[in-house]
Amino acid sequence: MTQPQNNTDTNNLSLPVDEHEEEVQEGDKRIRRKGVYLLPNLFTTGALFAGFYAIIASTQGSFEQAAIAIVVAGILDGLDGRIARLTNTQSEFGVQYDSMSDLVSFGIAPSILMFNWALTGLGKLGWAIAFAYVACAALRLARFNAQVHTADKRYFTGLASPAAAGFVATMVWTGYEVGVGPAIGLLCGMVTLAVALLMVSNVRYQSMKGIDFKGRVPFVFIIVTVLLFTIITIDPPRVLLLIGILYAASGPLQAIFRAAHSRLKPKS
Repeated sequence: MTQPQNNTDTNNLSLPVDEHEEEVQEGDKRIRRKGVYLLPNLFTTGALFAGFYAIIASTQGSFEQAAIAIVVAGILDGLDGRIARLTNTQSEFGVQYDSMSDLVSFGIAPSILMFNWALTGLGKLGWAIAFAYVACAALRLARFNAQVHTADKRYFTGLASPAAAGFVATMVWTGYEVGVGPAIGLLCGMVTLAVALLMVSNVRYQSMKGIDFKGRVPFVFIIVTVLLFTIITIDPPRVLLLIGILYAASGPLQAIFRAAHSRLKPKS
């Protein structure tokens, strides 16, 4: 005897191909809404496009343009979630779409960029490192999604994939301007693998999500921000690479400091 189909499944099957229904929290109630929020998903789509462009550019030897595209993707990715929170347009669809975009822009794109720029001369080792980077980015994103509702918002567990991609992209960008690449392929491979492992590590990083963009800040904060942007414009690849190195190193250094502090702390 044929079992009757679930009503929810039937309703979903009857929807047009471009429709989407999702349960959202409004006050104390969960209600179903059709459609998706436009503004945050436009930024996510922009980040996805930038990542896709980076893949195409790197396969055609336009390494500088590819690196810049990944940096742009990182900026757009940083904006979509904050805009969603500021405008109260968060949704489960947005979370999943952002994750898919991140895998392309911050997993596949930097891996292909680094491989085409410096790792091709390493043969099988080169593509193994490139694949390891993609796999670690995918695992990092999956872990983030699984812990998104329970994790401490002040910290990331492991280096975030946009930060890792920015590190790789600015390393290529700087190296391209200097004129190195295949000559330091092994070094680049080792650094890429180290960054990949940081993504799946348990090292904690500051998430910067505690910044209240709607609140008041000291006037000096604005001055420091202006100075930072000014310094970046002087030499974007090198300054951004330096920022990436400092941020990537901050997690392990803080972990070492905490471990040393706990050992020196007198036992009660």
